[in-house]
Amino acid sequence: MRLFALLTCLLVGCLAEKPHPCTSPALLSGALTVVSVCFKMFCEHNKAGPNHNDLTYTITTCKLTYIISLQSTQNEKLWTYSQYMYDALGQRIRLKEMGTYENKSFTYDALLLFREATMFEINNHDRTCKKKPLKVDFQPLEIPKTASLLGQAVIGSSSGPGQGLLVNTWIGDLPKKAGKFMSTVTEFGCIPVSNVYHTDQFGWVLTSFFNNVIGLSDPSQLNPPDFCPDAEMESTEEPTDFLSLFLSNH
Repeated sequence: MRLFALLTCLLVGCLAEKPHPCTSPALLSGALTVVSVCFKMFCEHNKAGPNHNDLTYTITTCKLTYIISLQSTQNEKLWTYSQYMYDALGQRIRLKEMGTYENKSFTYDALLLFREATMFEINNHDRTCKKKPLKVDFQPLEIPKTASLLGQAVIGSSSGPGQGLLVNTWIGDLPKKAGKFMSTVTEFGCIPVSNVYHTDQFGWVLTSFFNNVIGLSDPSQLNPPDFCPDAEMESTEEPTDFLSLFLSNH
């Protein structure tokens, strides 16, 4: 009984500790979705009064809603998600995107090598590669020390063991004041749950992570295939950034 009481006190103490900025594991794999989000305010104006003879007054009711638009398309039938591999040590990311667009399936495979400022669009079926310049710096999955804690919450339910996930949500500025962000990570392990970014180019963009696994099952996937190194980068090719991979390809 004393041991149980001690463990309970330790658990309560851990949960009561104020969350701190953290860094996600250096090697991660899993799946993610990226969508653009549009916020709109809808208001209703209704006249009311104590009775018909008294001066009426206006009641305004406003409701904030958001519209999620996959790949920056609002009226097109598009469904997509990506499998990802993340290596913070080598600053490499592999994305394998799959989905349907206008009732047709598609795939998209990209390898991002940030140290080389290069990305490869890979077609394994045809064994071809397209080499492009990568214009952004590598951004590790982490909560920077300058971020502010927005709050702590439980995803799911806290009514029973295993029914919920304790997460922390942080807000702050992107590096070089490129925009704003709001990131949610797990309290234990600093595993990414979702990131919301705001940039002048894309507006609000939501990235959701799921099926995360610490480590890489096949690290060789983060190296260019044997048919890629000879690919030549076209001098006229426009540099690509990370969000453009999701929001401009379809």
